[in-house]
Amino acid sequence: MPSPVETPLLLLAVLAPLAGAIMVMLAGRRPNLRESCSFVAAALTFGTVVSLVKPVLAGQKLAYHICTILPGVSVTLRADSFAMVFALVASFLWIVTVFYSMGYMRSLHEHAQTRFNACFALALFGAVGCAFADNLFTLYLFYEIVSVSTYPLVAHHQDAEGYEGGRKYLTYLTATAKGLVLPAIVLTYVVCGTLDFSDNIRTGIFPSDAGRVLVTVTYAFLILGFAKNGLMPFHNWLPGAMVAPTPVSALLHAVAVVKVGVFSTTRVMLFVFGVDKMDAFNLGIPTAYFVSFTILAASLIALSKDNLKARLAYSTVSQLSYVILGVALLTPAGIEGGIVHIANHAFSKITLFFCAGAIYVASHRKNISDMKGLGRVMPWTFAAFAVASLGMIGVPPVGGFVSKWFLLIGAIDARQIGIVVVLLVSTMLNIAYFAPVVYSAFFGKPDDGHAYDGVKDATPAVLAPLLITAALSVAVGVYPDFFINLIKGVFT
Repeated sequence: MPSPVETPLLLLAVLAPLAGAIMVMLAGRRPNLRESCSFVAAALTFGTVVSLVKPVLAGQKLAYHICTILPGVSVTLRADSFAMVFALVASFLWIVTVFYSMGYMRSLHEHAQTRFNACFALALFGAVGCAFADNLFTLYLFYEIVSVSTYPLVAHHQDAEGYEGGRKYLTYLTATAKGLVLPAIVLTYVVCGTLDFSDNIRTGIFPSDAGRVLVTVTYAFLILGFAKNGLMPFHNWLPGAMVAPTPVSALLHAVAVVKVGVFSTTRVMLFVFGVDKMDAFNLGIPTAYFVSFTILAASLIALSKDNLKARLAYSTVSQLSYVILGVALLTPAGIEGGIVHIANHAFSKITLFFCAGAIYVASHRKNISDMKGLGRVMPWTFAAFAVASLGMIGVPPVGGFVSKWFLLIGAIDARQIGIVVVLLVSTMLNIAYFAPVVYSAFFGKPDDGHAYDGVKDATPAVLAPLLITAALSVAVGVYPDFFINLIKGVFT
């Protein structure tokens, strides 16, 4: 592996969202200036991340050392193929979400929009920091920044429901991080003498003489401790966070928070433990079956939810585990399928939440049972919802098909017919909870013939972002090579 190339661009990519948060606070009650600051910060972040793509694709490892805490413990940034998948998706979708938030928050005359935009930027500061973390200590530092900065977003409405959702959110995520991740980091440092991620996904960082029990306990602590990954039984924070405004739900469920969870989990699996160690200690396949329970159970719960955002929330709980399952199969196709699902799920799921928000802005309806026939007066919104649903189900040409294709091949390569069955059953469940929403919206009849008088698709500021993300969810399915080529760099 060539020596890392030091570049301050990594620091710029991480600090741009932080600078954006400061500018938003200084802009205060001047909405146009405030949102311009958010857009400039988002564009600068994305542009900087894009500038790192070419050297990473060329096989370079980029790094930036900030400070050393102890020997083997530092705050250091790195850009590799794995980091770029998450960083590109998060930074680009922040740009889209800035526009959507502007239309959504203004349409509903929401309060505290300055705080909202500032915390949004801080959450992306943490997310991009997680993407570019070079070691477990740096990853943990930025992981906690994401947790703290998104609490005000969850509790945004400042009512009893909002505070309860916020408390549950913060309690789950900080308790698991401090109670499980921190001890695991200490154990890793004691055994390995370093917290730096390996450059080789096969070897990891644990020495060959590390005890099976110690490695297994450390592994379990890290997998469960990164509770943003939505694994049951530490998933309840996620549906509870649905009290937040829809742009926050989109951020939580598609971009920053949950993706930080599965990214951190899979980063640890591949670059701390490594494929060979996981295979030797029989950690991979049991993990795949463990997360399969979450995939199926969350899908069954989603079927029972009439509230659209609640159904989407449990869909997220289920879909996140596809990422972990793919990596846990320890086959090249499985790993590719898991990692590419970080991007494919993000584009489709953010579209679904944008649609839920657009429906609420236009009709003030939250329950699926109250949306019969609504698609006929909001055709663009529900067309985008239908496209994104196909992505969640895994129907070509939407990106989710690519994910499931690789996951199925990975399961077959691993000779795990049980996982193949899980993937097929979960796909049927995806159809069961998404298809009725679309069918009812376009072909159902409202109980009151005048229920939708005056209702139409939301304003362009709300509608345009969801159409863009819907189109992109198709684009990553038709042209998957960009992300696939990035992911192949993980194996070199």
